Amino acid sequence: MFPVLKKYASCAYASLRIVSGLLFAMHGSQKLLGMPGNRPRLPIFSMLGIAGLIEMVGGLMIMFGLFAAVAAFVASGEMAVAYFKAHFPHDPLPIVNQGELSVLFCFIFLYIAAVGSGPWSLDRLLKTGGDVPGH
Repeated sequence: MFPVLKKYASCAYASLRIVSGLLFAMHGSQKLLGMPGNRPRLPIFSMLGIAGLIEMVGGLMIMFGLFAAVAAFVASGEMAVAYFKAHFPHDPLPIVNQGELSVLFCFIFLYIAAVGSGPWSLDRLLKTGGDVPGH
């Protein structure tokens, strides 16, 4: 559709991976550390505590591109479970049951799991011995 933008596709993908990983990690840090936002900390050995651990560690792995495909696959599954456990019982439509974020994270992470870490990642850095292309 926009051929001029095609040359930036790998940069856009890396940005999607980095930003979505960071946002996901912040959800986990809210659960585990109570911040940002001065929230109550949740017990780590609870269902929400385990979710927070997956979100914080998995989000950081996705953000930095370290085994991002595996981390994203686990994170996608967690978001599917979150949607069907916490949102779907109220209404099947995400716009009604406030589950849009879970659905969106689920499918973004499923895409990252399929594509892998890509550019601007620790996986690329470790694989190439430090010669990371600019895009």
